[in-house]
Amino acid sequence: MQHPVADGIVSEEQIARTETRWFIAMGGMLVVMMAVIVATGVTNALHPPSNVETVNPTTLHLGGEFAESNLGTAVDPGGSVTVRLIAEQYAFVPACAQVPVDTPVKFRLTSTDVIHGFLLPATNVNTMVVPGFVAEVRTTFSRPGVYNMPCHEFCGDGHHGMWARVNVLPREQFPKLAPLERTNCAKQ
Repeated sequence: MQHPVADGIVSEEQIARTETRWFIAMGGMLVVMMAVIVATGVTNALHPPSNVETVNPTTLHLGGEFAESNLGTAVDPGGSVTVRLIAEQYAFVPACAQVPVDTPVKFRLTSTDVIHGFLLPATNVNTMVVPGFVAEVRTTFSRPGVYNMPCHEFCGDGHHGMWARVNVLPREQFPKLAPLERTNCAKQ
């Protein structure tokens, strides 16, 4: 429906119609985007998108998965490894975990007091540790070495000193460790 324009002059009416159409199209896109943002915000506030598992932070040390005797590195029946940690001001308990190289590792963490962060640089591990919830992340370490774990969520005055580490061992060396040695990185 293009009309020939004499001398290259476009009428005011045609310009106004075109601008009105663009205004309506842009307004419609903004309404759709805002609706998506509001809908996802409301539904995700009700159902956080993650491994939603709750735990009572005041009694987790008394029994169950996060009792002191269950913390650290455990070998699962399928050959993978699970590391259970508790974040508290200003430490990870235990402060060190030893795991084998080229083995699936699952980290399960919770907090007793405030929000903490759990980060393993040079890996895909990066999560928030929230009191009352269990955070779970999985990775596989491709080479032996020591990985430092800083808390990367400000948790108080001693936040800068909240570090732990993962010691990744060769596969043949890991089975020789006793269960208590898997949570201690001191030289044997």
